[in-house]
Amino acid sequence: MTAVTTSSLVGRLQDADGWWKGELETNVTMEAEDLLLRQFLGIRTEDQTQRTATWIRSRQRDDGTWATFYGGPSDLSTTIEAYVALRLAGDGVDQPHMAKAARFARESGGLEASRVFTRIWMALFGLWSWEDLPVMPPELMLLPPSIPLNIYDFGCWARQTVAALTVISAHRPVRPIPVTIDELRSGTEPDRRATSRWGKRFEHLDRLLHVYEHKPISVLRKLALQRAERWIVQRQESDGSWGGIQPPWVYSLMALHVQGYPLDHPVMRAGLDGLDSFTIDDEAGRRLEACQSPVWDTALAVIGLADAGTPPSDEGMRRAGDWLLGEEVTIKGDWSIRRPRLDPGGWAFEFANDHYPDIDDTAEVVLALRHCDVVAEGAIDRAVAWIEGMQCRDGGWGAFDADNVRGLCEELPFCDFGELIDPPSADVTAHVVEMFAVLGRPGPVMDRGVQWLLDAQEVDGSWFGRWGANYVYGTGAVVPALAAAGLGPDHPAMAKAVRWLEAHQNPDGGWGEDLRSYRDPSLSGQGTSTASQTAWALLALLAVGQRGPSTDGGLQFLVDTQREDGTWDEPWFTGTGFPGDFYINYHLYRLVFPVMALGRHLGGRGDGRHLGGRGDGRHLGGRGDGRAVRELADG
Repeated sequence: MTAVTTSSLVGRLQDADGWWKGELETNVTMEAEDLLLRQFLGIRTEDQTQRTATWIRSRQRDDGTWATFYGGPSDLSTTIEAYVALRLAGDGVDQPHMAKAARFARESGGLEASRVFTRIWMALFGLWSWEDLPVMPPELMLLPPSIPLNIYDFGCWARQTVAALTVISAHRPVRPIPVTIDELRSGTEPDRRATSRWGKRFEHLDRLLHVYEHKPISVLRKLALQRAERWIVQRQESDGSWGGIQPPWVYSLMALHVQGYPLDHPVMRAGLDGLDSFTIDDEAGRRLEACQSPVWDTALAVIGLADAGTPPSDEGMRRAGDWLLGEEVTIKGDWSIRRPRLDPGGWAFEFANDHYPDIDDTAEVVLALRHCDVVAEGAIDRAVAWIEGMQCRDGGWGAFDADNVRGLCEELPFCDFGELIDPPSADVTAHVVEMFAVLGRPGPVMDRGVQWLLDAQEVDGSWFGRWGANYVYGTGAVVPALAAAGLGPDHPAMAKAVRWLEAHQNPDGGWGEDLRSYRDPSLSGQGTSTASQTAWALLALLAVGQRGPSTDGGLQFLVDTQREDGTWDEPWFTGTGFPGDFYINYHLYRLVFPVMALGRHLGGRGDGRHLGGRGDGRHLGGRGDGRAVRELADG
């Protein structure tokens, strides 16, 4: 593969400022809750509603349901929220697509069996009783970090959401809408009784808190609400978001509104304007990105182009490096609660998220900056020092916090959806280990990370993927990291991982893994082949020097499935937000990871002869012209 020319890098996919960003697709709860938020605030317009309804209907399946990921099982809460949004849009209960959805909801336990967050949304409009919801009092915000169940025990994404919800639940607002949803009720309450010791204790505590809610200590409640309000406002980002993600964003806006903030207050105005910037409105309809990933996408794009032979001096690479340097986080965020003496340094995932830089992005950005002709030594040194200081006691790394492992909050009746804590994960730890190895900075910190990865290997030879689907992602991250750290292909852990990958290759030569493997590990490594997951497997095999039928089959799969425009079709979701609950389709994954794999293959062999003895690079799309790289650069 030849280097990409300077002129081609000024193309459509790279922004003029130097960054890349693919669409981040999730599920229709984003759009449904956007309409419900606007209804609550009194700003929903008919045009927004109809454009959003068009998108929601387009995601409905033939059986009338909605899922949390492409090809996934029907999801009760998602279906209920989508249904209510369509009712706001004027869809009648007797219309076939609505009747199907309602029938599924009733047969699946009804509104009564939906998750807490869905019932909170219904309570906001008088469609569910606040009395029948678990209590999360704002007095929680008064607990110091040393006390269990304080706000910093929650992962950063849950922390910001919970803080806002304590305010909302204290006010218990009800703003009726001209919609009834009795047709979604089953008439039967599910058995939600806890089975664990702590779960039973918290159920008893919840009963006491319900009593307290009817007559809270006024001075304490006022202080708690003031603390929560101040905490929320202090964490609004420059783009108007909270954490750059949808859940705390929408709840924070509602929390501040019930606290008395008018819609024209600067905080509210910035928040609503920011939501508009996360909205995509095209011929497919109006939809909301749950998050945006420019830092992550840019780092991966730079690494992919470098693997494909683009030199650091290329103008596009320089612009990307300059933009990344400008995104360095230089203030202390919530992570400093556990690491108060640690200086800041690193990168977040989004355009604006200074309160929550993450270790995964930071490691990848450091690796990317090595391929850009920019002066980055200072930023890299600060990032490395920050990552070293964020190592957990067990030697691994979480995403946003150090030692965020207190699982007690997961026992709360309120918390029935999504991951709540941020323990070390194999994929994040692997990226950090790879960073240390590539930088040539071995030592005790990296050694502990390596040992953590060896200890975390599954019995079958794979690694669990926290932020990508799933064991293919984990294994595809860990093997290259351990190889960079010096473990050879004969090391037992590496040999075992290769055997696992080879055993889970599909007959078409690719790899895929269904997201249901998070709930059913027997499905690990099984699923329809995708370009991104095939690339992850290839990156692992190439890292240990595997050049044989498995590698050839994976490369051939990429050749056979590449589109004429140089990219790949990938409707399947291969990114993970909350294992088991919330998933992501990163639209750039289908391009950047195959470019990495193909580039590393050529860099390792240099002659492209693994397919039919051709030395002309035609396996990169069958034409020898580097279409995938040109697509990344040009669009």
